[in-house]
Amino acid sequence: MVTLVNLRAYWRFLLVFYQFFPLIVAYARDRRRFVLFGRRRRVDPETRVRRAEILLDSLLTLGPTFIKLGQLLSTRPDILPPEYVDVLSSLQDDVPAAEWSEARQVLEAELGPVDETFDEFDREAISGASLGQVYRATYRGDPVAVKVRRPGIEALVEADLRVVRWSLPIVRRFIGEGRAFSLENLADEFAKTIRQEMDYARERRMLEEIRSNFEGDENIRIPDPYDGVSGPRVLTMEYVDGVKISDVAAIDEMGVDRTALAERLDRIYLQMIVDDGVFHADPHPGNLAVREDGAIVFYDFGMSGRVDSFIQDKIVEFYIAVANQNIDAILDTLIEMGTLSPEADRQVMSDVMELAIADARGEDIETYRVQQIIEQVESTIYEFPLRLPRNLALVLRVATVVEGVCVTLDENFDFVSVATEYLSEEGYREETVKQVVEETADQFNRTAQSLVRVPPKLERVLDRAERGNLTMNVRVDDKNNVFDRLAKRFIYGLLLASGALSTAILYAFIPEDPVPALVAAALTLPFVLLLYRAFKSRSGIRATPQFTRQNLRDRREE
Repeated sequence: MVTLVNLRAYWRFLLVFYQFFPLIVAYARDRRRFVLFGRRRRVDPETRVRRAEILLDSLLTLGPTFIKLGQLLSTRPDILPPEYVDVLSSLQDDVPAAEWSEARQVLEAELGPVDETFDEFDREAISGASLGQVYRATYRGDPVAVKVRRPGIEALVEADLRVVRWSLPIVRRFIGEGRAFSLENLADEFAKTIRQEMDYARERRMLEEIRSNFEGDENIRIPDPYDGVSGPRVLTMEYVDGVKISDVAAIDEMGVDRTALAERLDRIYLQMIVDDGVFHADPHPGNLAVREDGAIVFYDFGMSGRVDSFIQDKIVEFYIAVANQNIDAILDTLIEMGTLSPEADRQVMSDVMELAIADARGEDIETYRVQQIIEQVESTIYEFPLRLPRNLALVLRVATVVEGVCVTLDENFDFVSVATEYLSEEGYREETVKQVVEETADQFNRTAQSLVRVPPKLERVLDRAERGNLTMNVRVDDKNNVFDRLAKRFIYGLLLASGALSTAILYAFIPEDPVPALVAAALTLPFVLLLYRAFKSRSGIRATPQFTRQNLRDRREE
C-alpha cells in the first residue's frame, strides 16, 4: 500500500511540476532576469494578477486536494500578495459529484443496502464538494441530508500531501524568511485539516459539541446528526433548509433585518472562539443559510477547530486594544501571540494599524494618508513581518470570511463595535481593567523594593570605579556576521591598496621592464573583484529583511 502511494505521489509530483513550471520560471526570472545572472525584475500588480489566474487554473486542473489548498491560500495574506488573494478568493468548493454507482459502494460499505436503510433516497446529489457530496433522503419518516465521502479520495489526498511536502524546498527559494515560516505552518495545518475533514466521525462529534453550546439559542440552527446511520465515511443529519446568506434579495423578501443578521453572525462566532473554544471554521456563504425567523443555519462542520485558553485571552486583549485604539497594546498582543515579529518597525506598523482600524470602523480617510501608508508597504509584502502560527491560522480564516459575509449583508457593518459591545456585556473589559490595576500595583510594589535595594549596590559600583577596579564585559550579538563582513572589506581594501601601490612603484622605477609591474597588477586584480563583490552583493551588511522605512526606500530605488 505504501509503495502504491509513493508511486502515485511521484506521478502527481510530475503533474504538479508540469502545471507550475511556467510560474517557476517566471519567479526565477524575478530573482535573476536571465535565470542564472542579471538584475532583479520589478513585478507590477497587473503581472501578479495574470500569474494568480494561471495559478487558479492549475489548482482547478490538479483536482480536489489542490482546490482545498487554493481555498486555504485565499485567506492567507501573510503568504500571498493581495492580487493572489483576490483571485483565489473566487475559488469555490464546487466539484461535479461522483457517479451514483461509486457513491453507493461507499454507502453500502458503511451502512448496508441503501433501500433497506432509508425509506427513500434521491440518487441525484444536491451538492458536490472536493472531498464529499450530499444527497437528500428520508429516514424513519424524517427528511435528512446524507453526506458521503468521495470514493477513492483518501489515496489521492495522501499522495498530494506528499507532493506538497516535497515542493516546499522549491517554493521557499522564492519567498522571504517570514513567509517561509508561515508556509511551513500552512503545510502542517493543511495536512491536519484535510485529514480531519475526511473523518466524518470527528465531524459528528464537533457538530454535537457546538450544537450543545448553543442549546436553547433561537438565533442559530445546527442540524441534528443521526447516529444509527452515520460512520467515518457517511454522515446523516437533519435536513434544515434556508436561504443562502449571500442572497440579499431573498433575505429582503423574507423581511429579515440584514444589519441585525450580520451582528447575530458576528456574535455567534465571538461566542464560539472567545467563550466556548470550539468553532465552525468554514463560514463561506455556501455553508450558511437564513430561515424566515432570522435564525442562521450552519452546515458542514468538517472544517472546525479549537482555541486554547492562552489564545482566547490574547484575542480578548487584542479586541479591547482595538476598541480603545491603543496601538502599542495591539502590537504587544500580536508579538505575544507570535503573529508579529519583535524586530518589526513599530512606527510603520503603528501607521498601518491606525489605517486598518479606521477602515474597519468605516471612517473617512484622507487620500494622502492612504497613499502615504501604501508607499510604506509597497513592494515589500514578501518581507511583511506578520506571520501566522499554526494555532491561529484557522481563527484568522474565520475572522476574514465572517467579516466578508457581514459586509455583504451590511456594507457599513462595524465589527469592532459589535465585538466591543459583546466583550463589555460578557464582562471581559472589566476583567481586563481589573487585571491592569493588579499588574500596576504589583509593578509599583516591585519598584518600591528596587528603590531600597539599588542605592547600596550603586554605592559599591562607585567605590570600585573610584579605586580603578571597575571592569565591564560587553557581548555583541552578531547573527548577521556584520563584523566578519566589515573585516573582509577592510582586508581586501588594504591588500588592494598595497597591490596598487606596488604596481605603481615597480612601473615608475623599472620602466624598461614592465613584467614585474604586470605581475603585481595580476596579483592585485583578484582583490579588486573580491572587494567589488563584498560591496555589491545583496548579502552584504544588511540585517534580516525587516519592515523598515530604510528597507522600503531601498526596494523602491531598486
